[in-house]
Parts: sequence; structure tokens; C-alpha cells
Amino acid sequence: MQNPLTSLADDVDAVSRAINQLSGPVVLVGHGYGGTVITQAGNHSRVAALVYVAAFAPDSGECTTDSQIEYPPRQAVAKLEVDSRGFLFLAQESVSHFLAQDLPATDNRVLAATQQPIRVGALMDRVALAAWRGKPCWYVVTSEDRMISPSLQRQLAATMNAHVSTMRAGHTPFLSKPKETADVILTAVDFVLQKGGLLWYSIAGTLPM
Repeated sequence: MQNPLTSLADDVDAVSRAINQLSGPVVLVGHGYGGTVITQAGNHSRVAALVYVAAFAPDSGECTTDSQIEYPPRQAVAKLEVDSRGFLFLAQESVSHFLAQDLPATDNRVLAATQQPIRVGALMDRVALAAWRGKPCWYVVTSEDRMISPSLQRQLAATMNAHVSTMRAGHTPFLSKPKETADVILTAVDFVLQKGGLLWYSIAGTLPM
């Protein structure tokens, strides 16, 4: 399932509809802005755990950009381009340098061509209630990330009291280190299974931040 990336409400609605099609406990996985989405969508009664992969995790009343107050926007943010309808995207050269510098050139071209732009306003939408305050969390910190400060990632993980795994990877570890990333997700899944869960569902945000 792909988030529409038009607003936080739209994205949470898309996730909630997907969850409603399942009959058992769910593990939500969020990447980048997708972390904001699962922070709100994770309040669904079927969500048993949350996994953040180089992701934002605003607290209640905060928006995605609030997370960066103590960590000013990196160079990559200045490279984000805005189309005529207010959607952000990265040009191919920026994808190669900032988003996925640890991937082959061919993969970078594919990422640049298939990225789904996000409406600027979605980054300003505020989380009503942070699900990570009441549900177990895991966080993958990417130490070579050029999109979200690794220091910010570590701070978010500490605030959430998340189980932390650090990978020497850029912003897309699910592509550069798929096994290691999957292992973290499966750890969360095993946690849910041990508590009697049967199903899990993952969602990854596509914001290049």
C-alpha cells in the first residue's frame, strides 16, 4: 500500500483502512515521514508494536518539522524542490548524494524516477496522540544518514524508550542492508507473536527526509 502523502489525516486514513482489513494484531513500520504516520495511526486498537526506520516520531501536539528544532535542517533539505502544486521531491543528483549515497547508481536512478512527492502541508500537520507513548517500539538509527541527523534519530529513540539498532547505512537501509533491517522488524513481529498475535502489516513512508 502506498500513502497518498497529501496530508497526515489522509495517510493515517489509508493505514487505518489497511489495518481494518486484517483480523489480528499489527506491527506498523515507518520510514522517514512514515514515522509520523505510524505515530498517529498506531493508536488503532489492533496495533501491537511500532518500528521506526530512520524515521520521525513527533510527540502529541507536534508535527514532523518540530522534531528538527534542535537539529537545524541539513543540506539535503535545501535541495528539496517544490512543484506547482506544493509537493516536495528530490532531483536525481540529490537522490544520489543525500538520499541513498550507499546504493549503486542504477538504484539511485530508479529511486529518483519512482519517488512519490509529498505535499508540504503534510509536514506541518500535528499528531493528536503519540502511539509510541503506550506501545512497544523499535528504532533503526542510520549512522551515515544525510537526510535525518543520526543525532536526532538517537534522541527520538531515547525519548520513546525504543529498542535501538544502529546500522552504518544511509537513509534507505531497507535497500542497502535489507537483511539487517528485516531482522529488526522480525524481532518486533516475534514479540507480538509471543503475545498471541497472528498477523502483521508494515508501511514505509516515502518522504526523502
